[in-house]
Amino acid sequence: MLAFICALIAAASVIVPLYVIRPFVPQDPGQLTMALTVRSWAPWISALCALVAVWALFAGWKSARVIGKIVLVLLLLVSVAGATLTHVNVFEVMFKPYPAPAFESPATTQVDGDDKVLAVTIGGESHAYPIRTMGYHHIVNDTVGGTPVAATYCTLCHTGLIFSRVLDGQTLTFRLTGINNGNAMLRDEQTSTVWQQSTGEALWGPLKGKRLTVLHSDELTFATWRNEQPKGMVLKPNALYAGDYESKNWDTGITRNPTVVDTSHTGYIPYELMWGVAVDGQSKAYPIKAILSAGLVEDRVGDTPVLIVVGPDHTSIRTFKAQLPGQPESLTFVTAAGSGLMTDTGTGSAWDFHGCAISGSYSGRCMEPIEAHKTFWFDWMHHNPSTTVFKS
Repeated sequence: MLAFICALIAAASVIVPLYVIRPFVPQDPGQLTMALTVRSWAPWISALCALVAVWALFAGWKSARVIGKIVLVLLLLVSVAGATLTHVNVFEVMFKPYPAPAFESPATTQVDGDDKVLAVTIGGESHAYPIRTMGYHHIVNDTVGGTPVAATYCTLCHTGLIFSRVLDGQTLTFRLTGINNGNAMLRDEQTSTVWQQSTGEALWGPLKGKRLTVLHSDELTFATWRNEQPKGMVLKPNALYAGDYESKNWDTGITRNPTVVDTSHTGYIPYELMWGVAVDGQSKAYPIKAILSAGLVEDRVGDTPVLIVVGPDHTSIRTFKAQLPGQPESLTFVTAAGSGLMTDTGTGSAWDFHGCAISGSYSGRCMEPIEAHKTFWFDWMHHNPSTTVFKS
């Protein structure tokens, strides 16, 4: 009986977290906390169960009949298997990590010009992470311009974000650890805290309640980034897993999966691709197809004047505060759809896709970028329940 109880506990230590933290099912906070707590204690509990099962085997071996001995051995095997499997990260079995990322010149890479990259520039150094590569690895721990960063991408919700890996003076290293309501979860190796990828919020562990600092990044076509950053570096594919990388139409395939957030009352399908903007505690979602059709969108999020503009590749998008630093007046622009060049109606100055004036009285001055990113509607709505949606 003791061996049976130990085998049951060891098996549950593996099965319960896997059952709760699995794709395409909803997780409420209580279930998630329970599963993560069980998983954190599982290696110790299952190891103790395995030791007890060994003791039970030896203690009962002489008096047990043949069938009893077989049962004791099987129960011991279950306990040992449970103790072993609690050390296995199932998500990294499915999606292998990239622990030592390598980079190459944009002139030598095989990335197609129309492929999207998640790009960051810090201290004059620029790195680009191809989305099709990131869609497999999900996380790349890197250093850009002397700053430790975590480049992350969750294909299930179409969300790419780059975080600082430094929090309260400690440098963290992240790994993929699970799924929470359709969005990836990360675990840092230093404290074993579990983080939500869409928000950078610590969900469980010693750092629960803290947030990672989001670093400004862009999701651009590779051709656009290469033209802007000819001396930048591109993440190389990991030759061991390149055959498992996403195909060009990966996001079409993703939309065939079920979602766990009900959006039927909003008038938008769960997989509506949105451009999410959050400023000063206010959030707003802009349908991507509306932005691409207009080429330029002027709006306000709370009290902040916002400018969303499509680049010259007719695909890449950037967001700016439509106001020059130190000036209270908002700027108003006109542009040809997708040209990447704008003219402000006040002075007639010409502005480029960087949000900088390249001619006219404002020449040399730049608008402040606003952090924004692509995301599927279900994920943005779930993490921004008070969000509004751009309608006009």
